[in-house]
Amino acid sequence: MKLVKQGSLISYKSKMLVDIWNIIQNQVLGMQWLSDLVEWIVTSVGIDVSSNLGGSIHFFFYDVIKITFLLCFLIFIISYIQSYFPPERSKKILGRFKGITANIMSALLGTVTPFCSCSSIPLFMGFTSAGLPIGVTFSFLISSPMVDLGSLVLLMSIFGAKVAIAYVIVGLIVAVVGGTLIEKLGMEKYVESFILQASNMDMDAPDLTRRDRMEYAIEQVVTTFKKVFPYILIGVGIGAIIHNWIPESWIQSVLGSDNPFGVVLATLLGIPMYADIFGTIPVAEALLAKGAQLGTILSFMMAVTALSLPSMIMLKQAIKPKLLALFVVICTTGIILVGYLFNVFQYLFI
Repeated sequence: MKLVKQGSLISYKSKMLVDIWNIIQNQVLGMQWLSDLVEWIVTSVGIDVSSNLGGSIHFFFYDVIKITFLLCFLIFIISYIQSYFPPERSKKILGRFKGITANIMSALLGTVTPFCSCSSIPLFMGFTSAGLPIGVTFSFLISSPMVDLGSLVLLMSIFGAKVAIAYVIVGLIVAVVGGTLIEKLGMEKYVESFILQASNMDMDAPDLTRRDRMEYAIEQVVTTFKKVFPYILIGVGIGAIIHNWIPESWIQSVLGSDNPFGVVLATLLGIPMYADIFGTIPVAEALLAKGAQLGTILSFMMAVTALSLPSMIMLKQAIKPKLLALFVVICTTGIILVGYLFNVFQYLFI
């Protein structure tokens, strides 16, 4: 009898935890209340949200407001944390580790640093000129735009915790493996000489007060928001068109299970684009709703954030063509493999 009561209590507690998580997932992260509010406003002005136009308007305003709110909140939190890891301190921390451990730490450091690849490249150049191993700096360069704490929360708000956590884990794996391969192949000689010969002043990181950190975090919110917001508008606009105007059968034929080359196509389409994780998520959300496969969507997101054409042009100033080509090949191969892997096991996540 006692065992039955204990079992019932455990079952009750488990159900309560599930209910609490569902509230967090739907109302806090997913902001279902905001979706309902936007739908009410759109309906109040006489627009039918079940129509293509009404659905697009609802999708656009709901996603823009939700992503902007989460973006500003997350940038503040992450920037406050980042204030404890300025470049000088980060170089010292990474310098303590050797081998694959250093690659792992470098990839993890990328999760609390800039939100796009063009912002990560100057830090990559600074770490390289400071004498850190080339593989370690490349693990950072791959991880920084592709994986961050902000993307984890935003992905959870749309795709759920399992997909978000899996995305971050595979992103870190791609960063660690990519950096390790570059290290093992001895590619240091393909870094431009002005980077290797740059003077490096090993200055101690300044001690910041709590007020200084708060001001830094607010400044980062404003700066990043100005830079990222146009891509949010573009991304959400594209997502609204896909979500309400493009036939589901067309998306499924191109990016669904019927096309075995969907992952490759999505990866190649993502490379010429330039956006960050915040601009690609609404597009990914719309594609998933239309029947595109999960792995195909994640490959698209990774390609856009890690291999965008503008960032490759910037990176070409710091490394020679052979190393740049190897970097693109390693990242592209890893992203495609991840895409197919997620497509095979999609049933575990959705």
